[in-house]
Amino acid sequence: MADGEAYSWLIVGLGNPGREYERTPHNIGFMVVDALAAANGIRICRNEKSALVGLGSVAGQPVILAKPQTFMNLSGPAVKALADLYVIAPPRTLLIYDELDLPWTTMKIKPKGSAAGHNGVKSVIASLGTSEFPRVRIGIHPGRPVRDGAKFVLDPFKRSQQKELEETVDRARAAVESIIAEGVEKAMTIFNRRAQGSNKEEA
Repeated sequence: MADGEAYSWLIVGLGNPGREYERTPHNIGFMVVDALAAANGIRICRNEKSALVGLGSVAGQPVILAKPQTFMNLSGPAVKALADLYVIAPPRTLLIYDELDLPWTTMKIKPKGSAAGHNGVKSVIASLGTSEFPRVRIGIHPGRPVRDGAKFVLDPFKRSQQKELEETVDRARAAVESIIAEGVEKAMTIFNRRAQGSNKEEA
């Protein structure tokens, strides 16, 4: 086992490598992992299995923070390679990613589920051979019709969204820490709130 230490969680933020994608909705998973690293004194500086990796402690448990560098739609092989390297089972592999089906600033924690059309999650499910891993889904839908979803997720956030973006990323960071400290089910009761004005429970 790497470094001779057993790790409790593999925490993966999904996104795309490269400066041009840094402040885009599709990279909000990367942003949350960076916030976790900053809040817990972890340096994400190792290159392992086609990912940038940081090793450290969150909520008193040893964890691996990872940002696959294979581009979003090919995230799965990197996640599988890291899970194999550090001997982490799917129920302890936590995925963080953007969700166009959820309203902007909302968040849903789920213990398992389908990819719901998200190509990065499809890749992870295919590589792990299961969809039974927890995830934190962060809503990015702007509340108006989106004609081209593929373009929208790669367009930079507007300056006017900066405060809400920071608050959303910080809330997702706290949700991940809650999952690690108290478990997925307890974190769901704390952080899963129905979108304001919505009478539909998202899948």
